[in-house]
Amino acid sequence: MLTPQRLTMLVFFLQPIAFGSWLVRIPEVQMALGLGPAGLAVALLGLPCGTLLTLPFAGPLVGKIGPRAAIIIGFVLYSIAMMLPGLASDASLLFVALMLIGSSMSFVELGLNVQADAVEKASGAMIMTTSHGFWSVGIMAGSLIGSALAALGLEPRWAIAMVAAIVLPVSIVVALALPVYAETADANQGKRSAWALPSWALLGICFFVFGITMTEGAMADWSAIFLRDALGAEPGTVGLGYSVFALMVASGRFGGDTLKRRFGAVITARICGTLALLGAAILFVTPNTVLALVGFGVIGLGVSVGFPLAVTAAAGLTDRAASANVAILSFVALLGFLVGPPVIGFVAEHADMRLGIACVVPALLVSLALTGRLATNRPTPKHNPEADIAGVL
Repeated sequence: MLTPQRLTMLVFFLQPIAFGSWLVRIPEVQMALGLGPAGLAVALLGLPCGTLLTLPFAGPLVGKIGPRAAIIIGFVLYSIAMMLPGLASDASLLFVALMLIGSSMSFVELGLNVQADAVEKASGAMIMTTSHGFWSVGIMAGSLIGSALAALGLEPRWAIAMVAAIVLPVSIVVALALPVYAETADANQGKRSAWALPSWALLGICFFVFGITMTEGAMADWSAIFLRDALGAEPGTVGLGYSVFALMVASGRFGGDTLKRRFGAVITARICGTLALLGAAILFVTPNTVLALVGFGVIGLGVSVGFPLAVTAAAGLTDRAASANVAILSFVALLGFLVGPPVIGFVAEHADMRLGIACVVPALLVSLALTGRLATNRPTPKHNPEADIAGVL
């Protein structure tokens, strides 16, 4: 019988599989709807819009019904929503479909984070970062499955729906096996109001994480299209870019704690930030698909630990409760996902896809310059602040 820790990691792995299978089919949906880069960019805004609209309400609701119930209900809604993008007949319907995915995804992901936090407090074993690593493995597995189905010639509307339908019952069975813990109050009370303006220290951390999540969003939405438009990759190959990216994100997260213990948060962030910039440079100059896959992998390793490090730094500020600072950080992180893809789309519309992808470079430079903001001497809080974040894994 699986332990609560392993059950939690398993459900983290299962959640993004269907979403990963959608990411690699974006180019085909774009062609079917006759959308240019700018039109696709606007449609893709539906996902972060749905997340941002749901975020203020998801927390109280999950707190009321409990994380296990949130995971089960969220999985059902999310799996149904995942079947809709392939059925969209125009850009507006694609926007709505993605908005529903973003809304339901933020709900189930918040349940996952709260459940992982509860398991940590009950068992004393730290599993949050590892669970996020399994999430990265799950989205990589989904992208590989999507690429395989594309190579077999299965249309996106059938392929994505099939993956979602297969994963759903397995996820429900695993979620039902998750333990239920008594709710405990968060005793971390700060000095300032949660509604006060963020401090300069928090703003520095937020600007750091903006470049990281902007790059993550760019890789999710545009990696397949980059391989197709810039390098002429075939449908069965275009999904490999995101698969390699997700694999290296997972690898970085599994090893991130070791790097942080050895070098500290700031040095770790600088090493990874430099790698992210190197990967972006490789993509800009690459003449072939193989080197492009190397670039995607280097970027994935570079951005892998940025968000967890920022969460720890935000929670380490002592001006108010950690949850208040982390809530602001999560909102800015989601804005990164929101801003990045359309900026790339509009640049690609008027220039080319290489210049579009290169838009992440200025944001990554800002992140690298702000790595010093991640230094904190505060001990790790008993309550893991990542559990307060919906929609960002």
